[in-house]
Amino acid sequence: MQKRFIPAALLFAVLFMMFLACGFQAQRTRAVFSVAGAESVRRVYLTFDDGPSSVVTNRILDILKEEDIKATFFIVSDMAKTRRETLLRIAEEGHSLGVHSASHDYERIYSSDAALLSDIDECAACIFHTTGVTPRLYRFPGGGHERQRALIRERGYEIVGWNAVCGDEEIANADAGTLYRETVRTSRGKDPVILLLHDSARHRATAEALPSIIRYFRAQGCTFCAL
Repeated sequence: MQKRFIPAALLFAVLFMMFLACGFQAQRTRAVFSVAGAESVRRVYLTFDDGPSSVVTNRILDILKEEDIKATFFIVSDMAKTRRETLLRIAEEGHSLGVHSASHDYERIYSSDAALLSDIDECAACIFHTTGVTPRLYRFPGGGHERQRALIRERGYEIVGWNAVCGDEEIANADAGTLYRETVRTSRGKDPVILLLHDSARHRATAEALPSIIRYFRAQGCTFCAL
């Protein structure tokens, strides 16, 4: 009897361990599925070019702070040199900083590869000396030049474009309502959304449109992130 009992006990133990293993695997699978579901939330990246400016950038920062949203600012250092306190505020409030240009002068920037790299270095130095942040994001002034992308990546930059616009550059004299509608139109079906906006002094309507833009994306169940 004892010889038969021992194999039966072992068989029971093996079956019990297999049951536990299957249960653990099921729990693990459910956990992975839940995480994947959470990561599938549509993301929106608010990106601002051509600043900082004294009034518009600070108004945008006020709104972002009120809404607890982090954004990304692509800096023009000729603007930042006389508004270092605003540039510092961007960094201190947890937003991402990227290089846009020193001068935003296309003829100067794109006159040669050396001129482009010099423009980038000048802007990056301004950001670093003001904030202590070494920028690793870059956005081409004017949109992009394929031939020079490899050159910029060799410098360690991630090149950032966009796939939606609010229209504050494309539509002349656009008011806040127009910018809101253009945001809705151009972002439809995009995931993630990388939205191009501007925060230079002449873009007051962008700051006015921002609360409505934020409400729209939140109503869609989106989450806001910085690059």
